[in-house]
Amino acid sequence: MDILLNYILPFVGMLMVLIIIHELGHYFTAKMFGIKVLEAGIGYPPRAWGFTWRDTIYSINWLPLGGFVRLLGEEDPDDPQSLAAQAAWKRIIVLASGSAMNFALPVLLFAILFMLPRQAPVGPVVIDVVEENSPAEAAGLLAGDEIVTIDGKEIKNTVDASRVIRLNLGDTLDFEVQRDFFGGGSGIVEVPVEARWTPPDGQGPTGIRIHNLVAGSAVCQGEGRPDQCYETEKYGFFESFPKGWTATWDTLTLARNQVIMMFKGGSGPDLAGPVGIAQATGEVVEESGWTPILELAALLSINLGIINMLPLPMLDGGRTAFVLLEVARRGKRIAPEKEALVHLIGLALILTMAVVVTYFDVARLISGGSLFE
Repeated sequence: MDILLNYILPFVGMLMVLIIIHELGHYFTAKMFGIKVLEAGIGYPPRAWGFTWRDTIYSINWLPLGGFVRLLGEEDPDDPQSLAAQAAWKRIIVLASGSAMNFALPVLLFAILFMLPRQAPVGPVVIDVVEENSPAEAAGLLAGDEIVTIDGKEIKNTVDASRVIRLNLGDTLDFEVQRDFFGGGSGIVEVPVEARWTPPDGQGPTGIRIHNLVAGSAVCQGEGRPDQCYETEKYGFFESFPKGWTATWDTLTLARNQVIMMFKGGSGPDLAGPVGIAQATGEVVEESGWTPILELAALLSINLGIINMLPLPMLDGGRTAFVLLEVARRGKRIAPEKEALVHLIGLALILTMAVVVTYFDVARLISGGSLFE
């Protein structure tokens, strides 16, 4: 029962919401352009129940892992109400609308999180170690420096510092630090520090290790643990939505930087399939309760949006690539049967990859490993 409540139900519920939101984008844009929607379903076939309204079947299906929208003539333009019969710009909008919904949803989810009371770590942030032969050492940062701002952004805790640095990889960042001088006194020092794309193992982009210095106004959990010091944060409705937008944009930037790091020789992102995501969801629930599920859902929604826009066969991005190819060929289409074959091959490759990823997810689960380790 605990596995059902903590692992399976949160994962299934979250996945269904994310995919249904994605499919609603396709559904509404298709209806807007007069494209015939053959079926809009919750879950995947076999069908459990359904009804027909205005030539569209609305169904509930037995496999509760998302939803789908089936449009008329996705590759065949013979029917004027088919997707393929529409102008190229209309098809691109319909195909891209699912990912657009996945990018819009996190703004709402992050905004809700900012409206809820949460415990945020507090500083000030102090440098513990400056690594040898690092950009921080070359720039002149010192152990004991208290970070005030980075690139003009106020730094309240180690999370802030890490986020600002990783959002600006490849740039030179202006550190403003409070420094105690030899012989007494202190003052503000400005230090320009490079944020590297591919730091050595064990070092961060700038080559510093930091901690939150205990603040008198904070609520501290345990003695001698400066990293366990928190204060309650909560924002109003009108403050939360701009912050939700910023959090979504920052997440997209961090994802882009992770890909660039991979191509520059750094470590790539961890891959996980449904089993791995279900395990991670359960661990989040057990460790922190249900509220962080909103943040996990926002991150997964962004990932779903990005993946679907990749120019891979069978995905929205792959179908969009065929439309753009048609535009480049001045309206000359790829034969529908050839496009369908490409998407079929793409589906086979995606399923093969899913099996491989699931194998490693199960192996990690059996060995007691975690995506968060």
